[in-house]
Formats: sequence, C-alpha cells, structure tokens
Amino acid sequence: MLNRRTFLKTSATVIPMTAALTALDPASTLAAEEVAVAAVSTSTSQLIPLPPRMASVDPATEPWQRKIRRVGQSNMTEHDPAVMNIEEWADYWHSAEADIVFISVTGILAFYPSKVKFHRHGKFLNGRDFFGECVAAAKKRNLRVVARMSPDLNWGDALEAHPEWAMRNKDGSVQFSEEEPRLFKTCMFSTYMNDYVPAIMREVHSLYDVDCFYTNGWPPIGSLPECHCAICSKLPPAGTPAYWRVFNDRVFELWQKYDAIAKEKKPDSFFFANLGGNVRGGPNLDRLGKIAAWFQADNQGRTYDDPAVWGCTLQGRVCNAVLDGKFAANVTAAYSTGAVTWRNASKNPAEAEMWLNETLAGGMVPYYHFIGSENGFGEDRRWQRVGVDYFRWSAQHDVHFTTRRSIANIGVVMGQSTQLLYPGPATMRSRAYMHETTQGIYDALLRGRFAFDFVHEDRLEPERLSKYRALLLPNIAMLSDRQCQQIRDYVQSGGSIMASFETGLYDENLNQRADFGLADMLGINQAGDVIGTVGNAYYGRIERQHPILEGFSNTNWLPGAQNRMPLKPVQNPVLTVVPGFVRYPPELAYPPVSHSDEPAVVLRETGSSRTAYFPGDIERSYWLTGHGDLLRLLHNTIHWITRDERIVQVEGEGFIEMFSWETTPGYAVHLLNYTNPNAHHGWMQSIYPLGPQTVRMKLPQSVRVKSIELLKAGRSVAFGLESQVLRFTIPRVEDYEVAAITVT
Repeated sequence: MLNRRTFLKTSATVIPMTAALTALDPASTLAAEEVAVAAVSTSTSQLIPLPPRMASVDPATEPWQRKIRRVGQSNMTEHDPAVMNIEEWADYWHSAEADIVFISVTGILAFYPSKVKFHRHGKFLNGRDFFGECVAAAKKRNLRVVARMSPDLNWGDALEAHPEWAMRNKDGSVQFSEEEPRLFKTCMFSTYMNDYVPAIMREVHSLYDVDCFYTNGWPPIGSLPECHCAICSKLPPAGTPAYWRVFNDRVFELWQKYDAIAKEKKPDSFFFANLGGNVRGGPNLDRLGKIAAWFQADNQGRTYDDPAVWGCTLQGRVCNAVLDGKFAANVTAAYSTGAVTWRNASKNPAEAEMWLNETLAGGMVPYYHFIGSENGFGEDRRWQRVGVDYFRWSAQHDVHFTTRRSIANIGVVMGQSTQLLYPGPATMRSRAYMHETTQGIYDALLRGRFAFDFVHEDRLEPERLSKYRALLLPNIAMLSDRQCQQIRDYVQSGGSIMASFETGLYDENLNQRADFGLADMLGINQAGDVIGTVGNAYYGRIERQHPILEGFSNTNWLPGAQNRMPLKPVQNPVLTVVPGFVRYPPELAYPPVSHSDEPAVVLRETGSSRTAYFPGDIERSYWLTGHGDLLRLLHNTIHWITRDERIVQVEGEGFIEMFSWETTPGYAVHLLNYTNPNAHHGWMQSIYPLGPQTVRMKLPQSVRVKSIELLKAGRSVAFGLESQVLRFTIPRVEDYEVAAITVT
C-alpha cells in the first residue's frame, strides 16, 4: 500500500482542469511547480459537496456584541490607582484597535468610592474614582466597557457580620483562599449572591456608562463546588447528578437576575460570567447557550493538566456546539501560565501568538490581557508588541474571521455530564480519566485531518445531526433513554456511529443499566464487569480481513486497550480478545488462553449506516501510549464508518489542526501548524514551517470563486475549479495560515 509520501513521489496523474488558473496579482501567483502540485490527486477519498450557502444577515439586526472583534484588559491591581497612567493605558488599547475593554469594579476591592457595605476600598484608592476615570478615557476613544466584578472572595469584616456567606468544610470551618488566607470563599447559594452583588451592579449603573457586567471567579470552571454550610448541607451530595441539577438551577437563577439588573438602565446591556473548562464546563452548557449573550472562555494558556497545544481550539469547538453563532471570546494570558506561574512576566511570543491563532481558527474573538501595576503595564512590557501587532493584523481581515457556520461531516458527542460526574471505571477511579479520553480522540482526529465538530449531548435533535455522516462517542458513559433513542433514530436515518468502552452503560443519574443503552443498535451484550490490566494489556486477534485492518500485515495480534468491557460472542468477528497476561517475568509473558470467542470490536452495516464498537478504552489508551497501531485502527474505523467521505481535504506533510468556516465573503480554511517538539508539553519556543498543503473542497452549485487570499502570507494564490471541485495549494505554513475564499 502506498503511503502519502510515496504517492506524491510516484504519481504522475494530473486532474484535467477546465477552469483557468486564476490569481489576483500576477506577481504573487504560485510558481509553475506549485501549481502542478495543486493538480495532483493525493487521495482516493470521496469529496461530498458543501451545503448551500446560508442567507445573508442584515448587520443592522445583529446585537452589538456580535460586532466585537478584539477584547483588551489590563487586569487591575490594588496598587494601580497610585501609579497607573490612564491615558497611556487607554491609548494602548485604542492603538491596538480593541473594540472593548474590561475595567475592574471588582467586589473584593472597590476601584471607585463605593458606598456598598463590605465593598472594601483599596488602600491606594484614597477616595479617587479610578474606575470612573478609566471609563471616561475608554469612552473618549470609542471603546466599549465591561464592568468586571469578582464575587468569589471577601474579607474578614464581611465574614464577621455574615458568617452565613462563607463556604464551609465538613467540620464547619470556613474555606479561605489558598493563596491569600485573609479572604474567605463565598457560597453561591447564600444571600451574598442575592444581595451584595446586585447592590454593586445597581451602584455602578447609577454612576457610570458601562455596556455590560461580568463576574470573574463565578461560576466555577471545570469542577463543581463542595460546600457544607447550613444551606449546602441540605442539598444533594456534591458531585452527584442530583447536585448538578440544583447547581444549574442556581446558576441560571442568578444569571437571569443579574441580566435583568444589567438591562434596567440600557436594554441592550447584559450580564455574563466566567466560563470555560471546555468539555468539563461547570454549568450545563446547553442551557447556558440559550441565554448567554457572551461566552467568556477563560482558557488563558497551557497548564500542567492540559499540556497539549490545542487546549484553546478544543474550547472553540465547545462554543460552536452550544452557541448557535452567538458571541464567544477566549482569554489569552500574556503572562506566564503553567504549573509554576509568573503572573507579572510575559510568556514566549510564539506561545502567545499560537493561542491567539487558535482563538481565531476556533471561531472565537481574541481577548488579550496582562496584570497591571507600574503605569498599568507592569515591569515586563514584552507582551505589548505581541498584542498590538496581532490585533492590528486581525483588524485588516475582520470580515473573514466573522464566522457563519462550521464545515464538518463528523460530529464528536460531547458528554458534559460524563466529564463532570462519571468517576472512571471501577478498575481506576480517576478525575483525569475522561480528560485523557478526550485528548486521545482529539489527537487522533487531528492526525487524520478530519473535519469535525463537537455535538453537545443535549443537542441530538435530527435537524442538528443531519449534517454529519458519522457520530463518534468516545466513552460517553452517561446517556439518558431519550438520548439513546435520538442516537438510534440518527442511525436509522442512515447515520453511522463509532462508540467505545462504557458508552451508554449509565443513565443520566449515573445508575448502571443491566446492559448498554445502545446494545440493540450496536449488536453488543455485556458479559461481565470491566477488566483492567495487571501486566500486559489484552490483544486483538485478527480473525478475518476487513477495511478497518488495512495496513496491518505480518501479524496475528494487535494491541488492545488498558481496560475493556467483556462482551458476549458475536457472529463472524473481525477481532477477538486475547486476554491480558503478565509482562514480567518474561518467562511467563505468554497467553494462558491464546484464543477466545470474545469480540475485540463489533461492526455492523445496515443500508447506508455503519456502526463500530470497541469494548476497550481505545482513545484513552492511545493518548497514554501514542501507539501507532491504535491510531491506525481508529483512523481506519473512521474512514470505514464515513465511507471515506470528506467535506474538506488538506494534503501535505506535518501535524496540523484544520478548521473550515462559511463566512460572509465565502469560506475560510484555517491551518494551525503544531509541528513542534513542544506541541504536547512546554511552550513553543520557535516555529517549524511546513511546505505545500493542497486543499480540495466541493462547492455548492452556482457558487463561483473570485479569489483566494492567504491572510498571514499576505498574497493571493492560484486555484482551479472543475465540476465545482475547488483545488488550490498553500505553498508554506509558518505557525498559522488562513485561506480566505471570496465567492460570487
């Protein structure tokens, strides 16, 4: 079998092109050899046409926040009123072409002469209306203003007067900030949120012209709070499905209360809160997507827990899954994020720029911030050049970064409840379990250059799923009966499925079913409890040839996963289980049972629908090991269930992430270059450029291409169009490239 590199070297087949190769500027046209590359077929995949273009939207009817393209923030400190040059601060964000700035009202420390009880004035405020001066400076430059509050912490005098405001430990003691023990943690179920926060909002409304309100530090990101105060002790146990429902009800009660207060003075104002956590977001993101006017994705940079470079784009896919085109901004910290943090020192430019690249590619608006002090810019000013240059570049191409909808034919079901509540299999209870599973399927999809979306578990209606040729369910353990039926309906309508491990074994209350919720559809039946690995993990014995085994030769066995759910036998299996055995001592490293009738994969085909089920945690095992056999098996299976259909195809060397969007002018294909030794850990220090990348996509009937411009390279490229198949080559990708396709 020819691999891509061999094929490129040996193929001489040129696809005829009836449409003339076109370029806007003859001086910037591709060289002849680059044009030839664009005409070489490099894949046997079948291109399916893009959907008809959406109807145009009158910009005048869109809310003002949808027109925001750049967000700036100098995160203010208590010391800033003593040293900050407000005019210099405002000039910087204006020169960077920011549209809106966050200015601290807070709630922990007042940045204006607040009269709200327990809203402590900073020791450097000295009666100054610092917030008001910043608002006036921003408005003078036509910058909109977000009033930034922090309701998560307060001081001892408030605790003494209102002990009921505090979060409590099991022994009744107060929960204090881990870094600043003078501050106690406030309970979201207490009157602190009902009375204190609204009082600050109404005071700000009475004094200043702000455009909207935001709370930092609430609701929790990526986890659920655990409090044992008098109120919370009467709630269901923390971390349970019943608690999550109560938690969500409280979040939405407060969100709507604060939003109504924001609108008391200006009807087009609104409230929004700190969000993020990507697939492990705290509040139910389906419910939130229906009411939120602004999704604040607080994913500021890579951490020890999330070392992979694509943490920001993963968040973008989550936003796209729940917002139906509404506004989302992702926070890029200019400071040094990570396991060891230097909050007042700039991070590497290559790392900061990649995070901003991912924000744009993922369909979000770039938001850049640093910690203030010393003129509001800090002692380390290296971040400033990165921000202003990037913002100015993006401002030149706003129309191409304003997305209308994603272009993808694969949906990855996002089990938010599984991410938050499922503890992992009985063999290994671990909070990191589903994180590793998500990273594994994400990495595999990127390496296969598949066009995919996330699909929220509560958004499985036929009208949402109809765009996808296949759905992937990477150990979506918790599924309700309704969700299971929606997936069955999808398959009955011709869709395909790849699922794994404990998918559907639990209902929405985390109660284990007698058998899988999708057992009938997948053709599987549970034969026992989860089996883990002691030494050697289990293997899959090849029983017969099948397309999912393409590329495997000279072997009878393939690696299995770390954990598996034993299944009852099926007819004519493709792979069967060789049970695990000891790894050491080598004298005993052989299988006591070398052959079984337990399936290691179950495949079905009915009409145009295909289903594949892996009883092992294959995605997670791939992430932990990077094993090429597991990656090939995943890729082959995805090719099989999709019948190797592609909606956008990008061929070339390197490790990239691809996004394709429909835009008002036409389409935009984003390529993020992750080919770097620091892709999975540590900051990017420098860029490793890639060579030619050939793009193919089949346009809707009657759509014609006017031009293709590479936004980072600043040049137009040649293209060919025949039978509505568009072909062009991006000759070089540095860290990021965007092919902006203008159509008529």
